[in-house]
Formats: sequence, C-alpha cells, structure tokens
Amino acid sequence: MSRAFSRAAGLAFGVVADRLVADPRRFHPVAGFGTIAAGLESRLYRPTRGRGLAHNGVLVGAAVTAGLVAERLTLGRPGLHVLVTAASTWVVLGGSSLEREGRAVSTLLEQGRLPEARRQLTHLVGRDTRTLDADEIARAVVESVAENTSDAVVAPLVLGGLAGVPGLLGYRAANTLDAMVGHRNERYDEFGWASARLDDLLNLPGARLTALLAAALGPDPRGALEAWRRDAAGHPSPNAGPVEASFAGALGLRLGGSNTYGDRIEHRQELGSGRPPAPYDVARALDLARRVDTASALVAVLLSLACGGRRPLGRQPPRLRAPALVRRPPGAPRRTLPRIAGW
Repeated sequence: MSRAFSRAAGLAFGVVADRLVADPRRFHPVAGFGTIAAGLESRLYRPTRGRGLAHNGVLVGAAVTAGLVAERLTLGRPGLHVLVTAASTWVVLGGSSLEREGRAVSTLLEQGRLPEARRQLTHLVGRDTRTLDADEIARAVVESVAENTSDAVVAPLVLGGLAGVPGLLGYRAANTLDAMVGHRNERYDEFGWASARLDDLLNLPGARLTALLAAALGPDPRGALEAWRRDAAGHPSPNAGPVEASFAGALGLRLGGSNTYGDRIEHRQELGSGRPPAPYDVARALDLARRVDTASALVAVLLSLACGGRRPLGRQPPRLRAPALVRRPPGAPRRTLPRIAGW
C-alpha cells in the first residue's frame, strides 16, 4: 500500500469515525491541549506580541513535531499509518459535535423552550444570548454552523490532505489557541496577535473551499456567489465573511447585524439579501453543512492521493545493495567482474 493511499484511507476512516462517534464531552485530547496551553500562558504571559509569539510557537511547534514523529514511526507500516491518520482525523474534526449542538438548539426552539435554547446556544457562540428572541437565536446558530463548518471540518481536512498528520495536529493546535487567546480585548490584543494571524492564514484555503462548496451544493448557487462577492469583505473576519455570506446567499437568508459581547456591541454588515432566519432554517443550514462536509472529505482524499506520496521528512533513501558476483565456471580464472544491471 502506498503512502498516499494509506493517508487517503486514514482520512476517510477518520471522517466516518467523527460521524459515528461524536466528540466526548469529557477527556477530549483537544481539551487536554487547552489545559496545557493555559498553564503555559500563566507562565509566559506579558501583554506583548513577542510573548504571544513564543506561546504560539512552542505549542503549535510541539503539535507539528508530534505529527512528524507519528509519520516517521509509521514508515513501512501502512496499516499503522492508516490507523494513526484516522485517529488524528477523528481528534481534530468537530462536524458531528457541531451538528449535535445545532440540532439541540433547534429542538428547543421547536418546543418553545426559549430560556433553555438561550443556554444551549452558549455552547456554539461567544455572544450574550440572554435577551435573544427565537429568530435571533436561529441567526446565531446559522452563523455558527457556517463558520464552524469551515473551522472544524473543511480547513483541517484540506491541511490533512496536503500534509498528513502534522497538518491535522498543527491546524487544530493553532485553531484552539486562536479560540483561547485570539481576542481583541485588553488582555489579548497583543498577546493573542500571533495566534489570531496564524489561524487566519491556515484557514484561508479551507474557508474558500467551504464557500465554493456551499454555493455549489446549496439551493441557490447564484445567490451564494453574489452574496460572497458583494458582502464578504464587510465581515471583520477574512475567513468567516466568505463562508457566512455564501451560506446566507445559498439559503436565501440575511445574516449579520448587531451582536453583544459582554459590555461591547458589534454592528456587523448584513450578509445576503434574503429574509431574516427563522427557527426552521437551522435544520436547513445543518443539512447544507453536512453536504459540504461530505464533499470536502472527497476533496481531502483526492489531495492526499495527489500529494501524499512524497517522502516524509527524515526518511533516508534506500541503501543500494552490493552487486552480486558472477559464479565462476569450472576452469575459469578466479578474478571476475561484478554483474551490473543493464550491462
């Protein structure tokens, strides 16, 4: 089995595992990484970009190194390489958990349990949910589903297809650090700068692919592309903008508006030109996200088949065997020439 094929198989099995076995609510490896990151932050923190760069470099570098070691240890062991790649893919993906949380909010809205829906929504968004009505909750879920389809599924699969286990683990480390310290507030404006910028860079290809797939697989491809072209640049995030705009146009919705974060209110540009989301649109957004997830898995497999055959770092070229000597026939002189292939 070639290296490219074992990577592709591992990615495919990891995607299936994520669908069958959602992230555990406790003792998840990413949560363990977050604990380590918080401990290192308590020792390194200063409100400077240099300290933030060191914090990010140590943690992301450690994740990438772990991936390189895993790739090196599975050389010549295709079955083990499939298993390690599948496990890494399952660890970094969050598509099943995203759908679980989104459908939980949708169910509460359908049952008219608004207070419980507000509390459940805090699992998906960082904004203040205490005063949101049903339609505002639905908007928040659709926006989160769109953005996290890119962050939690498509972007890691793209890097996994291109770079294997190091790409998967490195991406998840960078994305987790951005969620922890990449905030524009007094504490993290400087310290979290490196984490936010690296996450933006790593998400560039995944976000564009997500926007394209949402346009191609949604009910209104032309509307999705138009909303992306017209509205995405007005979003404060260079990656969430294209994705949310494409989802909005594809579903015939209008996203964006005012969001409250503690004592701060953000007024974001509206994305799309349709109607405001209603509670039943949550299910539509989740169905589109699942189609995008499936298509991105196929793209990742194709990328791995195209790029996965390269020799991993640290692998030595095979040693040349010494040429065999020609058997001396009876009566021939003892000195012989080596038999060289092609001569």
